[in-house]
Amino acid sequence: MSDEERRDSLADQAAAWVPPWERPRPPAPEPEPEPEPTDVPSDESAAVPPAPDTEGNGAQPTRPRPESGIAVEPVPGEPVPGEPVPGEPVPGEPVPGEPVPGEPASDVVGESGAAVGVPRREGVGRRRVTAAPEPAPELSDAELRGALEAILLVVDEPVSELVLAQVLEQPAERVGPLLDEIAAGYTAAGHGFELRRAAGGWRLYTRPEYATYVERFVLDGQSVRLTQAALETLAVVAYKQPVTRSRISAIRGVNCDGVIRTLVTRGLVEECGTEQDSGAFLYRTTTLFLEKLGLNTVAELPPLAPFLPDDVEELADATR
Repeated sequence: MSDEERRDSLADQAAAWVPPWERPRPPAPEPEPEPEPTDVPSDESAAVPPAPDTEGNGAQPTRPRPESGIAVEPVPGEPVPGEPVPGEPVPGEPVPGEPVPGEPASDVVGESGAAVGVPRREGVGRRRVTAAPEPAPELSDAELRGALEAILLVVDEPVSELVLAQVLEQPAERVGPLLDEIAAGYTAAGHGFELRRAAGGWRLYTRPEYATYVERFVLDGQSVRLTQAALETLAVVAYKQPVTRSRISAIRGVNCDGVIRTLVTRGLVEECGTEQDSGAFLYRTTTLFLEKLGLNTVAELPPLAPFLPDDVEELADATR
């Protein structure tokens, strides 16, 4: 084939070419008619009666087979079309744990411990709802009275009303009046002991009229007393507290360092800071001092005026 014939053949093919979008579409094939079923009974629309339930749950409804439309018995373990499957959400009903559209997200904790309606943030632990402690049962007056008496018999120092109320889990408004009632009852009955306030608390004490018998039993012939110097130093601290050693020595006229150490060792005097100007240690009486004297506060100490001599001003001028 020559070159001219080849060019004419290509030109004819190009002129006869039709684009695909302009080509005519072939006609669609006609659907074949479905054969009529010959094994379906005339009353095919009637459902097969339900089979008896052998497990005692009642008869289960039948469901039609999709391909033939014949009512058949349900197969155990398979879901029935049109009925909700247990454990799956029902369309149109809110799912537990998910926020409802149009409503603000609540900060409520579900059974699993995660917040319902609150997005989970990384690094934030689950919130737990702890049940509030149950309130302590309220004791009757007789039970509360017996509990107070039992505690007061074993204490070795005065105990305050607040501590007693916390231990018994009862309001302090009940404990205070009942302690007053108990103390009045002991006094009216004439017991050998009494309940009274001392050092900011309550404690049982023997009555003063029986002090000689108690002293005879406790001491058993031994005399454990403070010296005259110790008593004088203790009196100065009690009435002038807080006071320094140099001030005590100036009042007594003698050095009192050894006496102060003795009172500190016995627990009657304690340090309570330093003086701002000189930096010397300050001393004051302790709660043991109030307990031994049967006082509630230092303000209950007797006044000194009746015990001072008549010529105290002359003595003060002479010492100057």
